[in-house]
Amino acid sequence: MFPFSRKSAPILGIDISETAVKLLELSQRGSNYQVESYAVEPIAPNSVTEKTINDIDQVGETIASVVEKSGTKTKNAAVCVAGSSVITKVINMPSGLSDDDMEVQIQIEADQHIPFPLDQVSIDFEVVEEPEEDSENVKVLLAAARSEIVDNCVASLDLGGLKAKVVDIEAFTIENSIEWISKKFPSGVSKDVIAVADIGSRSTTFSVLEDLKVVYSRDEAFGGVQLTEEIQRRYGMSFEEAAIAKKAGSLPEDYEPVAAGAIGYMGKIDSLPEDLAEREQGRANQIIETQLTTCLQNLPTQSDLVVAYEPVWAIGTGIPSTSQMAQEMMSHIRIILESIFGTNTANEIALLYGGSVNPNNISELLSEKDINGALVGGASLNPKSFIEIVQESAKLQA
Repeated sequence: MFPFSRKSAPILGIDISETAVKLLELSQRGSNYQVESYAVEPIAPNSVTEKTINDIDQVGETIASVVEKSGTKTKNAAVCVAGSSVITKVINMPSGLSDDDMEVQIQIEADQHIPFPLDQVSIDFEVVEEPEEDSENVKVLLAAARSEIVDNCVASLDLGGLKAKVVDIEAFTIENSIEWISKKFPSGVSKDVIAVADIGSRSTTFSVLEDLKVVYSRDEAFGGVQLTEEIQRRYGMSFEEAAIAKKAGSLPEDYEPVAAGAIGYMGKIDSLPEDLAEREQGRANQIIETQLTTCLQNLPTQSDLVVAYEPVWAIGTGIPSTSQMAQEMMSHIRIILESIFGTNTANEIALLYGGSVNPNNISELLSEKDINGALVGGASLNPKSFIEIVQESAKLQA
């Protein structure tokens, strides 16, 4: 975990994955950090799946083993949570509220942004951007996680003989780590946009940071196990032999890595999709055009590209985005794609809209000319709502 000051009490970083529990303890030496203790302990299969603890007793026992193996005397620990049960949103709140008043208002507002019953979630918040002059609002980061997820982490640490002092969100721990690591970048290396790939046993998390802040994060169901299985299948090895060959780099001479997906090119992103102030200033089209041309200018022409747009300006503002507003922006995006790839290719590119899609508006949205699909957010976490969205979409295809 990063960073600690000289006066901070020692704290352990604990990483709980599907295959192992890892422990890391650092101390600060001037401007550098030194590893005081480190250990890894394999965990029983199915104790953790999709970043969720299923067997508290087994995970607690593994934590106790990794603590003993490391030899550390520190008992305070930091752990992070992730997955579909973790929600983060940047919302607008009235400026000038005290911390207590802000907390009360957050509880009221949270129900609009969190797709779980509020009595089943743990909520925290932080002001991330002070109000501009003459602004009545302040940007607040709202973070919520299913209480069960947090409680299981805390209980597992407790069984392992540790006390949970910090329960953070995975994306924010990546920010903290990259912020520290970036200080060691060689001179001339840009920090504007950084991509991070966290490859696990069965999943990989891709994160993109702009100005050392996470602006995009996605989990893919592919990890080291799938790669080992592919090596096993291709060369007729046992799983254990394939795993050893992969780690040792002793694969057969005819082995050729195969790219799993398209290669993208990313330059400096000038901003996220337009916020409310920028939209009211009439800058929305300009901002989206800069976004797309910067990201796609070096991308080979391909019709299987998918472009998704979400009206960030509508999040937490109480101002809805109508299907007409959505079509206007998607039509503008299509025109931009025509200027980059030509009319024929641009017309074949799928455009997805992701602004508070729900069963009540999906039909109206998909009836628009330039909306080819939906990027479903919070509604996808409610099985009933998601099924209704699929059913309504299917009616349009009938």
